Formats: sequence, structure tokens, C-alpha cells
Amino acid sequence: MKVLVAHFTTEANSKIPTQTNINDYTLYFCEDVIEQMEIKDIFEDEQIELIPTIYANSGGSGVIKQNAFNYIESVILNSIKEHINEIDGIYLFLHGASYVENIGSGDHHILKEIRKIVGPYLPIAVVCDPHGNLTKEYVENCTIIRSFRESPHTDSTATKKLVAKMLCDLLKNRQNIHALYQKLPLILGGEQSVSTDEPVLSINKYMDEMEKDSRIRSVSWHVGYLRHDCFEAGCGIVIVPQTHEDVDYCEQKLTELANYIWNKRHEFHYTCIAMPFAEAWQSALSQENKPVIISDSGDNVTSGACGWNTWILREILKANIENKKILISNICDPTTFNMINSLEIGTNTTINLGTNYDYLSKSVPLEVTILAKGTLEYYLDHHADYGYCALVKIKDKEIYINIGNTKQTMAEKQQFEHANINWDDYDIIIVKQEYIFPELVEKASLAIMALTDGATIQDTKNIRYRQIMRPIYPIDNI
Repeated sequence: MKVLVAHFTTEANSKIPTQTNINDYTLYFCEDVIEQMEIKDIFEDEQIELIPTIYANSGGSGVIKQNAFNYIESVILNSIKEHINEIDGIYLFLHGASYVENIGSGDHHILKEIRKIVGPYLPIAVVCDPHGNLTKEYVENCTIIRSFRESPHTDSTATKKLVAKMLCDLLKNRQNIHALYQKLPLILGGEQSVSTDEPVLSINKYMDEMEKDSRIRSVSWHVGYLRHDCFEAGCGIVIVPQTHEDVDYCEQKLTELANYIWNKRHEFHYTCIAMPFAEAWQSALSQENKPVIISDSGDNVTSGACGWNTWILREILKANIENKKILISNICDPTTFNMINSLEIGTNTTINLGTNYDYLSKSVPLEVTILAKGTLEYYLDHHADYGYCALVKIKDKEIYINIGNTKQTMAEKQQFEHANINWDDYDIIIVKQEYIFPELVEKASLAIMALTDGATIQDTKNIRYRQIMRPIYPIDNI
């Protein structure tokens, strides 16, 4: 048997000024696709041959240029056409949060076009991020669809392998099934749905118990993605029946799960301590133990923000700071980085840090000393460098800034090590993310999400939508 595989990821934030072009993607082809998708061993154990197409990942970025998307989609569709008479199934990673100019959801477009080629019955298994948007049509075009449970996504590899095994089992015992879907009138940000806290902890346990039912193949809750305005936005739930005879039963269980989650809608909250930056800063200064971790949540690069905001830096420069060493890691400014990178470590120089796109990224003149240079490594992926950085110290101040040539958050110890930064040296560390990632929470004496302005503001009620379903909680009081 043969299975065709592909991967497509873009979290398309329409609030940032740049669009996503083909050069913004990490692309792999041929056997490299299979290695990157982390499911090779599952299919090898089942003696199923894989046919690779493309691995395309831009992470969190802007709305996708149509020509870039057309290229990625054409590679997938042309491969399917080429192998249509030999493939027994298709395995896809489709993140779910893409948005393409003139098209809309790229994930939905890909799946719809695939079904036009292969017809309604060829098994298609989709693994996805829970921060993606679904529709009834999209879900019913999937034979199997299952999202990660955990946020942050510590179970991503395990879920990919789980869905791969589900597809292998289905190919060996074919059933006339498709995934079932129900939308909830609920819209949430990722920072309100962290899986180590309630109510998500209980929701995940509830779904785990449901998956023990022999009539249910898989269950997942899709939080959704709210960084672009689209009709698909909002929470949804999915159940995949074991057989066609189990459909009615699974529809009943779908309603039960929907009611269970809906009845917990008032329990969703900021998992971490959240407050305006001024309050966060005073809390950090008063903390005796170190480090205090503060997230600049409005400039969260994991949700597509540019990571170039200097607003917090400028606020800190106004303050009187005694006996505190402060690290801002990172500020993305390719032009300033390139200038610094041409100089030797130990050099004293003057920089203008900031892209000057708007008031949040306003340029700041600084006299600095270059202390170190390193690489920017992607969190959760310990085998790939995604950019370069330089650590500088501001003259006559204990303020240190890691300047990158690309946007990247610092979520894990190994990322600081690759940047040649010792996180133990600092009393206060400021990062560019929303909810603070597990290693940072464990490290921190105090972790605070600062409610800052930017492309990824956290208060859902203050984000203006026009296309979403209404009424919807918490925008509407239902």
C-alpha cells in the first residue's frame, strides 16, 4: 500500500504589515518531507510506502500571497494526479490558520481541491493544530481529523504518530466514514486555553475518556484562530466514528461534548498572571528572587507578530532602575543586526534600534557594547537554526538586548544557550509571546503576561470582527 503525504503551516495574522511570500517558507521535498513530518516509523512498521510531496512551514506570519500559495498547492495536487492510480490514502498536516489573499483559508482550499481529484471515498487523514479554523464542509471532507491536545503543543509529535496509526488501521480495515463536526458560539485566544490549567485540563480528560469508547475513533476540540477576520473563526469539536453504524451514536456524543464545553465558557481565563505593563513592571522590580519573566503579549511572534516593537524598551529607559539586570530577548531588527554583525565582539557603537513602522516599533538611539553573537533556534525543534542574533548592553545601564535578524521567541533554555546568553545572569527577562511557555514558567520566580498593544492584543472583546458568527461568547453576553 502507498500513502501520499504533505505538510502546510501558516498562522496568518492580518494585523501585521507584511505578507507571506514563498521565500518566507521553510521548504522540503522528496525524502526530506518524510523526515520532517515525524511519521516515517509508523508507516514503515505497517509496511506502507510513503510518497512525499512538499513540506511548507512559515510559522506565524502575515496573509499569504496568492502566487506563493498557488505554488505550494500545485505541488500537492500535481503529485496526487501523478500517483492517483497507486495511492491508497493521503496523510496531511494542515495547521488550519492560514489565510490567502483573494482565496481565504488555504487549508480549506487544498482539501477541497484534493477531494475534486480523488472523489469522496479515498481515505484522507489530517492532523492539525487546535488553533485552526474549521467548517462542517472541511471536516466532512476528512476521513479522519485530529488536533493536538496540549497548548503549548508538547504532544505534537505524538499526535502526528497517532493519526498516522489511525490511517494505517483504516487502510487495513476500510470503513465508509468521515469526521463529524459541530460549531460552538465561542471564540477564544490561545492564552485563555492553556492545557495545564482549567477548564482545558478537564476538557482534555473528558475527551481522553471518550476516545476509550470502542465506537469512537478520535475526538478533538479546536480552539480556533482569531488573528484574521473570517467566517470560519470560532471553536469547534470533531468526532470520528469507528464505523458507519456508529455515526448516530457519535452525533449524540458530539452534542454531549459541545454542551460540556459550552457550560464551562465562564471558566476560561488568562492562565498566567496578566496585567498592564506598568503594573507588571512594578511587580517585577519589587520581586526579590530572580528571574521575573514578562511577556510582551501584543508582540507575540508565535501568533504572527513581527517581534520588532520597542515600546517596552522605551518605557524601561524612562525608569529609575537599581540593582536589577534586565534582558529583552528578542527585538527583531534586521538592519541593525546586520550593522552589529559586521563588528567585533567588544566593540562600542551607536545604533538606532527599531524599524520605525509605527509608534510601537519607533526607533531608539542607543550607545551599546556588543557582548555576544549566536543563532536563533526554533522552540520545540532542536535541530534547526532560523536566524542569527547579537547581544548588546546599553551604556551606563544594566539593560541588555538580544537583537535578531528574524523574529523568534525565546521559550526554552537551549534557545538562550544557542544565542550565547546565560539566563541565570538576569533579574528580569522580557520575551515576545502570549502565555509563557513551560520552561520559562518553571524557571521564573514570577511570570507575568503584560497586556501590551500590538498585532496580537489579548482581550478578545476588543478585537473588531465583521465576518464571524454572531452572537458569540465572550463578545456577546450569551
